[in-house]
Amino acid sequence: MTDWPFTDLPDVAVFTTRAVVEEGAWIAYVSHDDKDGAWQFHDAGPGSADMAEARVVWLRSLVKRDPAVRDILDLPAGGCASRAAPDSRWVRDRC
Repeated sequence: MTDWPFTDLPDVAVFTTRAVVEEGAWIAYVSHDDKDGAWQFHDAGPGSADMAEARVVWLRSLVKRDPAVRDILDLPAGGCASRAAPDSRWVRDRC
C-alpha cells in the first residue's frame, strides 16, 4: 500500500476472528482499546468474542480484505464502530 494515511502503521498486529481470516466473513464491529491502543475486528457471527476463534493479523491485511475499514481507522482510542451489513455505513460510539 503506497498511500497509508493512518496513524497506526500497516504492519501493526490487530485482533480479529477465524471467520474473518479463514472464511472471508465481513467485519461488523471494530474497537480501538482505550488502555493499550489495540484494535479488534469482529465478524457478526455468534462466536466472534470467543478466544478460541481469535486470530492476530497485520492491519494492512484487513484493510486490503475490506476497504470499508479505511473509513473508521481514525477511530480514537476508546472508540468503537459497528455496521448492520457489509454495505452499511459505520456507526461510531464510545466503548
